[in-house]
Amino acid sequence: MSTSIASNLPLAGVKVMDFGQYIAGPAVAMVLADLGATVVHVDPPGGPMWRSPANATLHRNKLIVTLDLKAAEGLEQALALIEECDIVIESFRPGVMKRLGIDFDALRLERPELITLSIPGFASNDELRREWRAFESVIAANSGVFTDMGLNRVLMGVNPSFSPLPLASAYGTMLAASATVLALQARERTGLGDSIEVPLACALMEGLCYNSIKIDDYPERYKTQREKDIERRRIEGLPMNLSYDELQELLDPFFRNYKCKDGRMFYVVCPSHKDHAKRCLKALGIYDELVAEGLTEEEDTYLPTDEWQSDVSLGVYPLPKNWADRIAEKMKAVFLTRTTKEWEKIFGRGRFPGAPQRWLQEWIHDDHAEVTGLMIEVNDPEFGLMTQPGPLVWLSGSADSMLSPQPRRWVGYGQALAAFTAMETKLPRVRSRNARDGWLEGVRILDLCNVIAGPHSVGYLARFGADIIKLDPSRPFYDCWNTIIYGLSHMRSKRSVLTDISQPEGRAILEKLVASSDVVVWNATDQQVARMGLTEADLKAMNPNIIFCQLDCFSGVRPGPRSQYLGYDDLVQATTGVMLRFGGGMDTPEEHAHVGTIDVMCGFAASLGIAVALYQQLKRGKAERVKTSLAALSGLAQIPFCYDFERRDLFDEPSGPMVTGYDDLSRFYMTADGFVLLSAYESDLPKFALVEGLEGLVERPVEGRAEFLATAFMNASAEDWVTRLQAADIASATCQNLDALRAYNAYEADDSTGTERGSYSFSVYRDHPSGHTITQLDPYAIRPMRGKIYPLTPAEQYGTSTCAVLSELGYDQAGIEALLDQGVIATAWSRHYLPT
Repeated sequence: MSTSIASNLPLAGVKVMDFGQYIAGPAVAMVLADLGATVVHVDPPGGPMWRSPANATLHRNKLIVTLDLKAAEGLEQALALIEECDIVIESFRPGVMKRLGIDFDALRLERPELITLSIPGFASNDELRREWRAFESVIAANSGVFTDMGLNRVLMGVNPSFSPLPLASAYGTMLAASATVLALQARERTGLGDSIEVPLACALMEGLCYNSIKIDDYPERYKTQREKDIERRRIEGLPMNLSYDELQELLDPFFRNYKCKDGRMFYVVCPSHKDHAKRCLKALGIYDELVAEGLTEEEDTYLPTDEWQSDVSLGVYPLPKNWADRIAEKMKAVFLTRTTKEWEKIFGRGRFPGAPQRWLQEWIHDDHAEVTGLMIEVNDPEFGLMTQPGPLVWLSGSADSMLSPQPRRWVGYGQALAAFTAMETKLPRVRSRNARDGWLEGVRILDLCNVIAGPHSVGYLARFGADIIKLDPSRPFYDCWNTIIYGLSHMRSKRSVLTDISQPEGRAILEKLVASSDVVVWNATDQQVARMGLTEADLKAMNPNIIFCQLDCFSGVRPGPRSQYLGYDDLVQATTGVMLRFGGGMDTPEEHAHVGTIDVMCGFAASLGIAVALYQQLKRGKAERVKTSLAALSGLAQIPFCYDFERRDLFDEPSGPMVTGYDDLSRFYMTADGFVLLSAYESDLPKFALVEGLEGLVERPVEGRAEFLATAFMNASAEDWVTRLQAADIASATCQNLDALRAYNAYEADDSTGTERGSYSFSVYRDHPSGHTITQLDPYAIRPMRGKIYPLTPAEQYGTSTCAVLSELGYDQAGIEALLDQGVIATAWSRHYLPT
């Protein structure tokens, strides 16, 4: 018996055992099942450990079998199922599966083709935390998510600040899924599987890497008004006590919300592109007026600012305070003349980014979400007809098949085993039992992307041995805050080439690069792709075997009314309800704290898609287009509450700046020296009798718990409470911050990847090519036993490799110099790596 997965899906024929509980493990298996794998999920006799309607999403396309792994029969049946499968997934604390009798090392000795995936909360080599009970909020608190949660919350004095988004599990899902399929495609070449660990704390840190980077002597020109005000208040000893309205006046006019005629908010994100801000002002009818008042555009914004003709340049972020205030006042007045729906069309059709603020419930039932397949319907046996998030990533030849998943189905052991044994298994020949190389050794990727999601997807793949060439225009479209500051993270281990592909000679360079590559990645809408002559068909004319990976903001499997609209992470947050939840209401929307919240997640999804396409190419000889979008990943970021069905409970997840958690057993509490995060369930109540100082909690009435706990927690330090609570197997953590984590876990840069250093690891680059000392996160979340992880080299200055790459393509020195003279290529955008 099978789950009726369409045979044209890329992972058809792959058999997966899912022992995962809560979110990350089941979500990885869900992604594999959506892509065609046959998945059997195992629940204990009492049912899933997390009781949530979200399980209907997490277990779609799966057969569910109940096994008692603590009983001899249940263990024997589990091992029999594992014997038939390709991939085994678990998400418990290190060592739990082995203690239950399922030893991954022993299994792989018997079957070297097996791929095992472990997703613990903290790393197995983290001696301090490996045994912690690590729920989502515990990992977030210990990893700095809730402390100094964005510039807004710092200035408002809200610290710590709670968010219900399961970021650790969301990042962990995409990293673990991509690693699993990368190992699967490597197995097609070597015949060997792998044993992979992806700790959620490490995955979370990789998701926050744009927030944890430290640049010594950070130039003033890149500091926003909010950053300057935080510095001023700290120096002068002033409180962080700005109101929401006061805070808005520190925002850039092209990176903020505006109230419209219908009383709703519209979010504008046009800060850094050379054309977007101008298009915005022209559409608003105030461009000429501002130019007459002295608003200018510098011809070369990469010059030091003291060489500019003026103190301002439209399209450069951040704008000086005087110009920001002047422009914002005019924009406020104009936005009040139309509704958010009208502005959405004006911005979308005018090719500059902006979007209305919507609630999650509105997004779930949005016409665009429904038409595109970003939200789909599944007839679940428990909840009836449900609306659930659609596919996260898809391939062009099988995408439509993903829009009609099978609902989860409970079966007996015999049916589960039959689903596996009915499938023919043809394993690749083992070429070398001792091979240890990168999963992407010998694969060349051409990166045409900008901002974060696209370039991050490619940068992530560098650690697996891919050869990456980053192609950018000879004259930049984005300001240096966007390209260089972000590039310090996503440009690592890439060779940078600058060329103007709109010129015939530049187009010829592009075509040579495509012909010599295996994968091309670009974040662009279908209209942009067609306009540049880089459709899948165009690329295949240059290289019939090329895999094209395309990312954008609002696409789904099928075209919709907003598929061609431009956008960024922040606009998907606005569109899908993230900002209204975080801010607490339509009058107070806030971007969710961290730079790249959904961007990085989407980048990992694109990497997964590339891995799937490479596997399909090796398995079936087909090269298909990969596609994903920021909007698609918003469903994963909100998976605990992104669903609807008849008689669903209210959409009442924790929201607003003052929320402290879910309930009295799962929230922040003040201690003698700071905050502790408690994450307990009703079933944990008896354990409190084992905690010194909290013994009386069990006898307290429900309405008296908060008072009891608040009083008791003041009697000891946060770390002391965590020690006591974790000793009783009650989930808890102190509220760490990113700066402290970086300071205590930073090492001088060497050839290490950080995988041997536990749950947190940074490297300090004192000889960074930027001329600044840079401290940044190591590439350490993916930990394979066989596959090799390579250390990343620091990001080179844009254009550094232009001449070397052209020489590899067959250009001689004279030809290269002629192209330089003609402006077809360039070897730099600026005199200095980081313009000051």
